[in-house]
Amino acid sequence: MVRLPSLDELGFRLHADDSVLIARTDVAPGTYSGVRVPDEVPRGHKLATVDIARGAPVRKYGQIIGFASRPITAGEHVHTHNVDYQEFHREHAFGADVVPTEYVPSAQRATFRGFVRPDGRVGTRNYLAVLTSVNCSATAAKMIARRIEASGVLDDYPNVDGVCPLTHTLGCGHSGQGNEGFEVLRRALRGYAGHPNIAGLLVIGLGCEVNQVKSLTEDLRLPPGMPVHAMTIQELGGTKKTVAEGVRRIEEMLPVANAYQRQTVSADKLVLAMECGGSDAYSGITANPALGAAADLLIRHGGTAVFGETTEIYGAEHLLTRRAVSREVGEKLVDRIAWWEKHVQIDGSSINNNPSPGNKAGGLTTILEKSLGAAAKGGTTNLVDVLQYAEPITGKGLMFMDTPGYDPVNATGLIAGGAQLLCFTTGRGSAFGCKPAPSIKLATNTPLYERMSDDMDINCGVIADGELTVAEMGEQIFEHILRVASGEQTKSEELGYGEEEFVPWHLSTVL
Repeated sequence: MVRLPSLDELGFRLHADDSVLIARTDVAPGTYSGVRVPDEVPRGHKLATVDIARGAPVRKYGQIIGFASRPITAGEHVHTHNVDYQEFHREHAFGADVVPTEYVPSAQRATFRGFVRPDGRVGTRNYLAVLTSVNCSATAAKMIARRIEASGVLDDYPNVDGVCPLTHTLGCGHSGQGNEGFEVLRRALRGYAGHPNIAGLLVIGLGCEVNQVKSLTEDLRLPPGMPVHAMTIQELGGTKKTVAEGVRRIEEMLPVANAYQRQTVSADKLVLAMECGGSDAYSGITANPALGAAADLLIRHGGTAVFGETTEIYGAEHLLTRRAVSREVGEKLVDRIAWWEKHVQIDGSSINNNPSPGNKAGGLTTILEKSLGAAAKGGTTNLVDVLQYAEPITGKGLMFMDTPGYDPVNATGLIAGGAQLLCFTTGRGSAFGCKPAPSIKLATNTPLYERMSDDMDINCGVIADGELTVAEMGEQIFEHILRVASGEQTKSEELGYGEEEFVPWHLSTVL
């Protein structure tokens, strides 16, 4: 007689208190060791391990991910058809889990080879940037960059990674100074203007926009000696003249940028941005905790790691406040959560609308479940600060930045803060780059990695396959980060991604 597997053999449980387990493979309907599975359960989705009464909490990761919308029998598929999102009290316990970080002695810290700027910051790439003040100058900025690339002049400057046009859809049609949306845009633009991966800057405006080039550039915090040029299409007499003048000024800056050469520096100079997109049920089991382990290593080596997506840590924020170094830092996070609760109410929406159709197809049921997996990117070290969108990152350790969950808007804020590279975990298959910072993409499962091998840099699915532990994968990610910081190309860079993904957060009313 063929022995059918037990329920526990069909999947794995993440915590002793969980009322669900994760299917290892697609589970066909049938009776397994006395437990009836009435419907097919896809790989990565949840099965109930016990009977769950209507209204009772459903637990995964040892935490509440939702509440049963009807009685659920052991063996049933647990998903959107029988689980609802509800609000519930979460104890913030500010600082309850704070522990001293065990730093690696300075002389023993990891190193990478980067571009050292006059102010001491270090770039992982060496770009010239064409930054627009308004959407009206976007086409001219792209024309300048394309003309430089087509001319072949970059071949004479091997230390320059390219000319990066940073265009966007904003800059006019809204209020100016004092307006929250305007100030957010200005922070993002200034953050990119002074980014350590940029060696020289050309700022282009139309001329009549609210976001005036002169006021944008007059108080930029730039390294000493960094070349900056500013101009407007209207002053120069039109598009053709602007493009010609822009090309001339870029060519003028190329020798200055090329003078930078990579030097060996400590990993404590790195600021790592972390993001998850196109998440699935494996995100919180493989790639996100492995990235968190890599972030822990970077922080122990004196570096900084920052993540955001406030709407995607909603329901897991109490796990972060427990690691806040002070009540003030913890309350900053709680205040941002409260802002988002009010923001979505005004919009007539709900934070639980966040899980996308792809997230749900991948096994994620509620924002609570998605957030618990997303928060794993934060590793285990103390939360040292909570930042506003695009606010400069000046400290060391683990930071959280208030950003939306939309991938390009989140990444733009983190990079504007000063992150020199990004690690992006994905379970469904996000295609993403973010010039001037390289983007390392981490697949949560092996089928995705094999299916989208041209886009994925690292396969974290080997954790679920039983080949590596989370800690071992974290070490491999850390080493990969150092190689990319030293110049190794990522898949998204090879494909040419990164210019269209510059998307500052749009908060202003369009007038």
